[in-house]
Amino acid sequence: MVLTKLIEKFVKNKAKRDYQKLLPLVDRVKELRPDFEALDDDALRAKTDEFRARLADGETLDDLLPEAFARSSTGRQGEATRG
Repeated sequence: MVLTKLIEKFVKNKAKRDYQKLLPLVDRVKELRPDFEALDDDALRAKTDEFRARLADGETLDDLLPEAFARSSTGRQGEATRG
């Protein structure tokens, strides 16, 4: 019984810490989204190529995550360059 409560407390605390850790990322995506919504289809396709180039130049996926997610959540996901 005590062990169960201890485990539940640990899991709840871990989930809360994880949630708090992601909040700045969510806020950044929300900030970037209007910029991506303003882009036309060609500019959105170019962003995909830009992300690939930046990744090849040494940026990490974590560096690109807010922009990539904002780009993909513009409502025009099917028009992204695939490859």
